[in-house]
Amino acid sequence: MRILLDTNVVLDVLLKRDPWLAQSAAIWSLCNKGTLEGYLGATTMTDIFYFSHRAINLEAAHDAIQVCLDTFAVCEVNRTVLEAAEAKPGNDFEDNILIVCAERYGLDGIVTRDKKGFKGATVPAYTPDELLQEMNTDE
Repeated sequence: MRILLDTNVVLDVLLKRDPWLAQSAAIWSLCNKGTLEGYLGATTMTDIFYFSHRAINLEAAHDAIQVCLDTFAVCEVNRTVLEAAEAKPGNDFEDNILIVCAERYGLDGIVTRDKKGFKGATVPAYTPDELLQEMNTDE
């Protein structure tokens, strides 16, 4: 299964944010093992750097970027993606960018803690817990 991870799921792991850490870390682990093929939007990378630098320090921010580059594929975000995201309904431009990325890369789902921004997506959105439950029922 090929999935796109929302920024909040990645930051839960990198910043060890409870109470979401366990489920988000389980998704990350499945990506590391190759059970899931994980993707990030290019714009997610800038958010990860910003929040890691702010919450910890510059070195941690660089480390976070490298870990993400080592673990996940990155969906390109260019003018075409931005224009398609702007044309989508909904209030959250960042979520729309991720929807467009997931659609263009033919991904099977988006993993997020905040599904309301993905309601109109043609790609299903899952919370980490929902995806873990679905994977357990499929095995």
